[in-house]
Amino acid sequence: MLMAIGLCGCGSKSPGAQTPPPAAVTVAHPVQKEVTEWDTYTGYLEAPESVSLAARVSGLITEAPFVEGSIVKKGDVLFVIDDRPFKADLDAKLAQQQVAEAQRTVAKETFDRLEGLRTDNAVSQQDLDNAKASIDQADAAVAGAKAAVESSRLNLEWCKVLSPINGRVSNKLVTVGNLVNGGQGQATALTTIESVTPMYCYVDIDEHSVLKYQELAFEKKLVSARDGKVPCYVGLGNEIGYPHEGYIDFVDNHIDPTTGTLRERGILENKSGLLTPGFFARLCIPGSGQYQTMLVPDTAIGSDQNQRIVLVVNDQNVVEARVVQMGALFGGLRSVLSGLKPEDQVIINGQMHARPGAPVAPTEETIQVDPAAFSDPGSGGAGTIPTTEAISPEETMNPATEPSTQPTTGNGP
Repeated sequence: MLMAIGLCGCGSKSPGAQTPPPAAVTVAHPVQKEVTEWDTYTGYLEAPESVSLAARVSGLITEAPFVEGSIVKKGDVLFVIDDRPFKADLDAKLAQQQVAEAQRTVAKETFDRLEGLRTDNAVSQQDLDNAKASIDQADAAVAGAKAAVESSRLNLEWCKVLSPINGRVSNKLVTVGNLVNGGQGQATALTTIESVTPMYCYVDIDEHSVLKYQELAFEKKLVSARDGKVPCYVGLGNEIGYPHEGYIDFVDNHIDPTTGTLRERGILENKSGLLTPGFFARLCIPGSGQYQTMLVPDTAIGSDQNQRIVLVVNDQNVVEARVVQMGALFGGLRSVLSGLKPEDQVIINGQMHARPGAPVAPTEETIQVDPAAFSDPGSGGAGTIPTTEAISPEETMNPATEPSTQPTTGNGP
């Protein structure tokens, strides 16, 4: 009986392993957008006008009527040098001018009188020539006296040291009661002034990027900074995004062979006064022309050795691997330059459970696009840069909004 049961047990078959259900994945069609790549550089701010103020005449400082670190205007009195010696010198020079003019009058009257006697042969030609020479000498003496008066008048004017520019003044290097020296090579430094608005931002562009921009300009895909006002956006170290808007106004005439870089300069309006010379700043500039591309979430991009792939679901709900060429990153979306079609269903969630050739259970969604990622400066939005025409400073000096994403890095116009 036990043997029969054993034989019966050996002849029976266990139920077969069940086929697992298709993996659940989320798919979406690529987003088609017109985008612009943006590049960032680290640069520094510098004032367009910087003056080291020095004395032009020697004397005693009697006044310094400015507040250190304040904003001064062109023509404001910053220092006053004791002008009494210069007033006395001017008076002396004016007196010498009067003497010279009186001597010229005497010489002219003498010549006129001798010339009247010439018709009667009552005067020799030699006397007449001497009288004419006396007039010439008197004219020269008058001219020299006038020049001396003008020089003395300038020295008197220079006793008031005026601000030559609008800007922010530094501290007083010399205080009231000190003697200062004037003249070339020995002038005493008094203070420094740096302009506040506009403000420059200098950056160094690598040679590879310069070649890229030259090619884009040649193909009319991007306006050259040499031919037009390319917009730029600047952010300071404690700022999110690039709230300061300006344009590129200078491109150097040579590549620095020691660094392989080309210097460029952005000019920015600084009404707020936040931009201070010497600050490090991030300069954001367009790195490409506007172009149409397909975008997928960056998380949907996988790798297979040295290739980048995305997984798509065909019309039989079977997974396929597509080799793609990636472009720039715009927020959380990656540009796909080749390998995808607009009608493809890209797996954007559940890639770990999807295998090429295996069936899946797809659920279709729409890729969410952050509007700020395609409208704020530096975010890849189209319509914010010129392609073949220059823009005026007025068109680029409006306050820019703060972008929510970082632009691509490594290149510049």
